[in-house]
Amino acid sequence: MNLNKVYIVGNCVDTPEMRTTQSGQQVASLRVATNRMWKDAQGTRQKASEFHSVVLWGRLAEIASQYLQKGSLVLIEGRLQTRSWEDSSGQKKYRTEIVAEAMQLGPRPGGAQTPQESSSEKTSEDKEEIPVIEENEDIDVKDIPF
Repeated sequence: MNLNKVYIVGNCVDTPEMRTTQSGQQVASLRVATNRMWKDAQGTRQKASEFHSVVLWGRLAEIASQYLQKGSLVLIEGRLQTRSWEDSSGQKKYRTEIVAEAMQLGPRPGGAQTPQESSSEKTSEDKEEIPVIEENEDIDVKDIPF
């Protein structure tokens, strides 16, 4: 049995870049930063950041471009994929990316609210948890909490 599964939780480095393929399919790409913290042999706290390229297709791409921005916390579930191409000088280039299969949005930075939330006086106990969105899942508008 083989397994190619990736889970990352991190912050968007910038706003997702949305494009449409020649066949009309939506695709978005974004970079997500994850941090790792540890103590070295001397007991000093160390921190290292890793940057991941993520590709989202279809409805996931639309949702990412609509709700994610620089600094947004996001959980991505997907698979690793390496693609190759030749640059203008004929050199072969490679890029390994995470192809998203599901995404969960984190809280909005600074407690920002959508127009529906600000007009409907909800308390923090009344707010629903943001659902996990899967690539092939049909989304009913009433299931989206904002």
